[in-house]
Amino acid sequence: MRRLLALAIALGLTGCTAPQIDEAGLNPTASADNSIAPAQTPGYNSDRNAYFGDMHIHTRNSFDAYIFNVRRTPDDAYRFAKGETIRHPAEFDMTIAGGPLDFYTVTDHAEYLGVLPAMNTPGNPLSEVARAKDMFSSEPEKIQAAFQGVGTSVRTGERIEDIYDESLINSVWADTVAAANQHNEPGKFTTFAAFEFTSVGTLADDGTFGGANLHRNVFFRGEAPVRVFSTLDSTNPEDLWDWMDGLRKAGIESIAIPHNSNVSDGQMFRLETFDGAPLSADYAAQRMRNEPLVEVTQVKGTSETHPELSPNDEWADFEIYDRLLGVYTVSRTEGSYVRQAYQRGLELAEERGFNPFHFGLVGASDSHVAGGSFAESDYWSKIGIVDGTPVTRGSIPASGAPDWSDQPDSLQVNNAREWFSRWSASGLTGVWAEENTRDSIFDAFRRKETFSTTGPRIKIRFFAADAFGKDILKAPDLVARAYKAGVSMGSDLMGQSKASPEFLVWAQRDPGSAPLQRVQIVKVTRQTETVFDVACASGAPDASTHRCADNGAGVELTTCTPTGEGAADLRTLWRDPEFKASEHAAYYVRVLENPTCRWSTWEAMRNGTPPRPDVAATIQERAYTSPIWYIPAN
Repeated sequence: MRRLLALAIALGLTGCTAPQIDEAGLNPTASADNSIAPAQTPGYNSDRNAYFGDMHIHTRNSFDAYIFNVRRTPDDAYRFAKGETIRHPAEFDMTIAGGPLDFYTVTDHAEYLGVLPAMNTPGNPLSEVARAKDMFSSEPEKIQAAFQGVGTSVRTGERIEDIYDESLINSVWADTVAAANQHNEPGKFTTFAAFEFTSVGTLADDGTFGGANLHRNVFFRGEAPVRVFSTLDSTNPEDLWDWMDGLRKAGIESIAIPHNSNVSDGQMFRLETFDGAPLSADYAAQRMRNEPLVEVTQVKGTSETHPELSPNDEWADFEIYDRLLGVYTVSRTEGSYVRQAYQRGLELAEERGFNPFHFGLVGASDSHVAGGSFAESDYWSKIGIVDGTPVTRGSIPASGAPDWSDQPDSLQVNNAREWFSRWSASGLTGVWAEENTRDSIFDAFRRKETFSTTGPRIKIRFFAADAFGKDILKAPDLVARAYKAGVSMGSDLMGQSKASPEFLVWAQRDPGSAPLQRVQIVKVTRQTETVFDVACASGAPDASTHRCADNGAGVELTTCTPTGEGAADLRTLWRDPEFKASEHAAYYVRVLENPTCRWSTWEAMRNGTPPRPDVAATIQERAYTSPIWYIPAN
């Protein structure tokens, strides 16, 4: 965080004039509440529709976004998601790739919510405190020290009393809820009131913000409470769950979604509680009641698995980002990835009868500029002026150099190498819901009928049953029959015979993205993991290797032109050739597109320079479903 702030200062933060916030903007305001849905909206489908959204968006009300010159509001964020163009802090236009989304959620940090804008507003009492004068002074050292103090407060949970204004925070939260209600249009566009709980596992008591990511985003189904719960209440996520349980008893329903387990330093899926106590059935029940989903992909990398954990998975080395928050320190791999968490959960289920890692998967952007960049060819990264150009995010050489042979040793270059060049153009959440309303989409979250993508709007159906019937793949009522005969993604399948269940997978490409190359089922048990190719653009997978033949797809890097053929639609029925009826297992689907240029290659190509050599030149965009868990018969 210290290096980020120093870079922001170097890029000219102190010379920027902040738009003024009028006093009314800091108080609860009346707004239209469009949140109540009719009994059934147009487009209602009992077989459920695919809806896509971003569940993780920050605006100027987040303390870190504001210091990096982000001035966009929750209203701006929702307008962006609906297809309008907004301005980036680096003064270029942002328009969402792929057209308007179906749902969107502003999740500003609960800690000091809206406080930094107030500190920068002449006439507001918070602008008169000493820290505010330092924070928005013309002296970089003072700015850095003042902001670092806020970051340290968030990490430790120790309030800075002269800027902690609870009435202001509650007021900004009320405005956030009002914006969500105003933009919610049942049947057309769904929003949720939400915030981010910003817990950080510390590296050492060194006075910095840097450490392990234990953040959660908290979403409310409908009615929202009058205040948020932040690390200034408690840094322990289990205390957040207690707070959510208390609200639930009062009729306010919510879920929390952890993100970036990949940089949690092994703490997100540890085999003990936050305070180091043994796990228990009560712990597992509370965690799954409050955290039924996990964010598996976003701008700060992918949390599916790691090559060290999955050495036999040829596609495990995908958008790996492993630096802890605000530092160059590498996160511990063990305990940081969802596939291993599934394994650990199955082991606990078999040995102790409970599973605290029985979660589904979602994706998001974690944009701090109000709008996510989901397309490799139109990327603007995450944090405002700090990474707002190809040079600052490290996709083209610094100082106008023609290649990468002699880069200067500077803060900007080092941050670009360690952080920004490794970040991703990702991601989105997909849900299967009857209609585009809060209730229907939230119900999909609860039953974990969710999938995630790294940006493209790939659709995936995933079902399991004892048997579906040979003709189901061509049946016009395929989906209705699959729901009737079996269970869908996010569900448990109870063992009823010694034969393998039958799995039905149906993947459809995003027409605006690359064709599909293959569909895979990843099988996880307490001791093993296996990747099976189950449907291929090149024909049936090899029966002995369980791999697709090479379909010849590639990329012409000088123009980023894709080559080769792929599929628009892949569907199959599959049985596990290694099935054991007595063994707990989790199965999830991973769909891969044909290769395309990574965002860094697009930017290098446009600049007429070689792609950065220490990141992949191409990627295969992908999607992941929530698992189906096989539970053996007693």
